[in-house]
Amino acid sequence: MSDTPHRRRPVRRLAAAATVLAAAAGVTAAALPAGAGTHGPGHSSRTVDVQLLSFNDFHGNLEPPQGSSGTVDEEQADGSKKKIEAGGVEYLANSLRTARKGHPYSVTAAAGDLVGASPLLSGLFHDEPTVEAMNKLKLDVTSVGNHEFDEGRAELARLQNGGCHPKDGCYEKDRKFAGADYPYLAANVTDEQTGRPVLKPYTVWKHKGVKIGFIGVTLEGTPDIVSADGVKGLKFHDEAETIDKYTKVLRKQGVKSVVALIHEGGAPASTAYNYDCDSPGPGDGISGPITEIAKKVSPDVDALVTGHTHQAYACTIPDPAGQPRMVTSASSFGKLYTDTTLTYDRKTRDIVRTAVKSANHVVNRTQPKAADLTALIKRWDKLAAPVASKPVGYISADIAGRGASTPESPLGDVIADAQLEATADSGKGGAQLALMNPGGVRSDLAFKASGSEGDGVVTYGEAFTVQPFTNMTNVVSLTGKQLITALQQQVSGANEASPKILQVSKGFTYTLDMTKSGAGRVVVDSVKLDGEPVDPAKSYRVAVNEFLAGGGDGFAAFKDRTDKYVGPSDLAAFTAYLGAHSSASGPLTPPKADRITVVK
Repeated sequence: MSDTPHRRRPVRRLAAAATVLAAAAGVTAAALPAGAGTHGPGHSSRTVDVQLLSFNDFHGNLEPPQGSSGTVDEEQADGSKKKIEAGGVEYLANSLRTARKGHPYSVTAAAGDLVGASPLLSGLFHDEPTVEAMNKLKLDVTSVGNHEFDEGRAELARLQNGGCHPKDGCYEKDRKFAGADYPYLAANVTDEQTGRPVLKPYTVWKHKGVKIGFIGVTLEGTPDIVSADGVKGLKFHDEAETIDKYTKVLRKQGVKSVVALIHEGGAPASTAYNYDCDSPGPGDGISGPITEIAKKVSPDVDALVTGHTHQAYACTIPDPAGQPRMVTSASSFGKLYTDTTLTYDRKTRDIVRTAVKSANHVVNRTQPKAADLTALIKRWDKLAAPVASKPVGYISADIAGRGASTPESPLGDVIADAQLEATADSGKGGAQLALMNPGGVRSDLAFKASGSEGDGVVTYGEAFTVQPFTNMTNVVSLTGKQLITALQQQVSGANEASPKILQVSKGFTYTLDMTKSGAGRVVVDSVKLDGEPVDPAKSYRVAVNEFLAGGGDGFAAFKDRTDKYVGPSDLAAFTAYLGAHSSASGPLTPPKADRITVVK
């Protein structure tokens, strides 16, 4: 890796870091020239304010997200919450461009999951449209997230470097995909064979003598939430230890201002984007994995831009030295962006931590659209239209999925029912029940039309947004004991702090007692199939997607399954179910979501 600006970008853009090999070996790069960091021509003060604009978890949402996925909560003076429609890359681009005005020192960064689990407009084309959009809104740098590995290491490299898809080829005549103008950083992801980082671990942004290092990491637990093929041959390391390692490398190069881009997050006590998570004291209003990481990362790191949990916060969590340090996240889907002011001291070449301030801002849809992004959407929409606009079903009202306020969601029930129906026949797997991971339900089904299809019509594009992974449905044999263990793993072990409640098919019922702890939350005697208690010694045929079948999301019980049968993709099962159970005159009504009884 050279220390020259990233390709095709103006001089003010990022300069790449020293070579991965040298960094990994701890070799010190050349020191800065004498006098670097002191006042130069035109500098009238010792400090300069650098604007850091950031966002995370965009997930290919080029068009404004539908339903609850496209709103943010704003806390009002009386304590109530107001929902504001937000998001859409045309508005995000305009928001960022407006925010940059009057700021000669401005850098834009992201904290992973820009792609993956994307709506059809981006996902159908392996997220090339999103990378092009990020180039247009002048993203400077991003960390990888877990979803950057959905299609594997080779595809991530293609998104970075360009080239046509190895199977689908080029999508437009005389146009070759150019790749990302911004570097993807993956400091804590190494090749199992060589031990070297698979992508750049860090990079340095330079502008008129100001130098800020960016280190990018994804959550260490990425292999637990990505298909095995996506992370084959890769090793994921501790986030804090990795950041500290490369912070030392940067400091040896004379780069003392450091920002960590971390695809791991927290849970603020309120969903309102403007909630004060520093009340009553610094960081008191937030919990979750990022709080522990923030308390471990070296005080030499000046700010943490985070993601993964799709939450909004701007908190000052104390560092290991007990000093407040800014930790931010901008929700998801381009609904918010964070504006952080980093005061850079030219003499010390470091950030004046006491002067750092940050706030989240809504990407509202009342502002003008960025014309170049509108043109990009229209170009790709034309290619996608023949597939995207095809009706696949009809609904009588919104069916909440991602936006549901309960552990069991109506849309989760529909998806589980669809997978059961697709595999229940003895010649198609013989499934008796189906279980669906909650993270795989990516959106709601909105009754209001997203285009010209009419209210209540579900298009293929909308169904794809709900089920974008195209995971194959597997039918496996589990004993009743293993099945109960899987239910207990929803609320224990890796999932105890943040339960992952599986969505269940009709006929399968049980009680969760959340007043208890760990595996004890599952009331074993209440687990029934078609009204009969589940027998620990009996074998059951269970439909799950291939992600769960591989033990994803911390469900190790599925790894011990036997007699696997591979059925249709989850999306094919979902669209087939919608077509079979709804019509224009008889739309599908939202299920009651009453299969799991929750005691609080």
